[in-house]
Amino acid sequence: MSRSGADLALLLLGGFRVLVDSATAELAARGYEDVRPAHDFAMRAIDTGANSASELGRRMSITKQSAAKIIETLLDRGYLRREPDPDDARRKRLSVTPLGHEVMREGERVFNLLRSRFQRRIGKSELAALEQHLSALVGDAGVRFDAPGWVATAL
Repeated sequence: MSRSGADLALLLLGGFRVLVDSATAELAARGYEDVRPAHDFAMRAIDTGANSASELGRRMSITKQSAAKIIETLLDRGYLRREPDPDDARRKRLSVTPLGHEVMREGERVFNLLRSRFQRRIGKSELAALEQHLSALVGDAGVRFDAPGWVATAL
């Protein structure tokens, strides 16, 4: 059966969606029912230096207002903290709290579990081949944290 390029794009997006939706449900079952994919993207971006709403918005390709809303949610839930900037007393810096890091680690454990389920379903060699092929297609550019905004603006 021959598939189109659009079918490939939808299959890749569908695979991503299955993993993310399954991870969100599993995290909820483990007591993190308030975590959403955008929260993980935001915490990872903040952990790598996006310490303001403006910078987070740029990294995630979302508006500053959307970034500020995510930040407030994560602050309220204890996943982030806001502290004075040691270089500029007028600024506040964002950082991920130990609870935020625990959520990110738990998410990684959940994705490892889901990967194991995929492996049982299609086989170890098949999953390894899939990962190798996807790596070849994606290249060395790495995965960016701007997926939430990119999906809304790229099409």
